[in-house]
Amino acid sequence: MTPAGLIDIGANLTNKAFGADLDAVLARAAGAGVGGILVTGTSAAGSRRAREIVVERRALAAPRLYATAGIHPHQASSASREALAEIRELARREQVVAVGECGLDYNRDFSPRDRQRACFEAQLEIASEAKKPVFLHERDAAEDFARVLERHRPRLAGGVVHCFTGARAALERYLGLDLYIGITGWICDERRGAHLRQLVRLVPEGRLLVETDAPYLLPRDLARRPAGGRNEPALLAHVARAVASCRGETLEQLTAHTTAAAARLFGL
Repeated sequence: MTPAGLIDIGANLTNKAFGADLDAVLARAAGAGVGGILVTGTSAAGSRRAREIVVERRALAAPRLYATAGIHPHQASSASREALAEIRELARREQVVAVGECGLDYNRDFSPRDRQRACFEAQLEIASEAKKPVFLHERDAAEDFARVLERHRPRLAGGVVHCFTGARAALERYLGLDLYIGITGWICDERRGAHLRQLVRLVPEGRLLVETDAPYLLPRDLARRPAGGRNEPALLAHVARAVASCRGETLEQLTAHTTAAAARLFGL
């Protein structure tokens, strides 16, 4: 059954920032109109925990929880054969609706680029085998990222470029690969996100998704910032209003088509 309300396609609920009050966080999300949340996996252990969170709260009516399983490019150096085997096993589970977070990050280079590319390709193969879409990360690596995806795209069951912050050329290339585009509170940042206010208009209805990337990327334009600066899924409506405003849509219109798009991509 498709959740009613906004779907946060990326929230890092395994993060220690939510260790003490996750149930309260989820209750606030439900109260703010969030109908579903994808709990992001960024390592083998983190992906295992993401699925556990979903299983532990399977009776929760709202928000409905789903998991992803993957190894973030920052963690590519630790992507052992055993770690990738665990991602492959998790990808077969019904609670896991996508493979990732996977991709390339040349902004920080926390893992060597050759290791990042190898880890990325391995996870694209896992996604192809599991017939699950991919939850993708790209930062300052658009050319290599697109080249890898172009080789694998015919065998993939779709995917989303999560937290898109790039240039128009990259956006058009990703749309040309029939990928979905995820927009976060980066669009609310007048310093770094101004260009997204124009680019978000170019994403066709049915290919746009919204997310918080909580606890990261707290929207900068909040009238009242939460103590500690933690982002959480309850703030997805704030992000969605900003996106809707940039596109000339109502919040209700944006909610309807982004929820339908998320349900279609992830099989919710």
